[in-house]
Amino acid sequence: MSQSLIIHSVQHWLTHFVIQHNICPFARREQQRNSIRFICLDNGNLQQDLEGLIVEADYLDNHAETETSLLIFPAAYQDFDDFLDLVAIADDLLIEQGYQGIYQLASFHPDYCFDGVSQDDASNYTNRSPYPILHLIREASIEQVLSHYPDPENIPLRNIALTRELGSNYLQALLNACHQSKPES
Repeated sequence: MSQSLIIHSVQHWLTHFVIQHNICPFARREQQRNSIRFICLDNGNLQQDLEGLIVEADYLDNHAETETSLLIFPAAYQDFDDFLDLVAIADDLLIEQGYQGIYQLASFHPDYCFDGVSQDDASNYTNRSPYPILHLIREASIEQVLSHYPDPENIPLRNIALTRELGSNYLQALLNACHQSKPES
């Protein structure tokens, strides 16, 4: 699958799940501002992927108009445990490179499963995506937005309740639709 189709499928997920269901109350503004960067890292080499993360942090350092980046891994880290290893190493690398307090990572995966939660619990869909994704977020922006958002600590609880209400079948169908959507000509 081409990088443009992979990116389109992630954009479809962002629009039709994250934004439509208000999973992240801050995503709509950034999508409307066209300030979300989508990067496909499809080499499947851990060292190169980590280098790609630092290159992207450097990009954000030098491009204030870009609010956030989604690093998409269409071919690698399909095993959720391998992906969790990537997340842990990437977090450590950001600290090592002096990015603690500047950027943070959010993680998404097709088989995301919260610790202590059943694999088929619909709440896992709050972090399920069409492909493994590392979301590089500016901490200062998050802090600023959260300071004006009513009751931000309840966002995860609201999302869990919503996904359980929507149900796993609906959410899996929505995730499957991301792979089937095609860009408009």
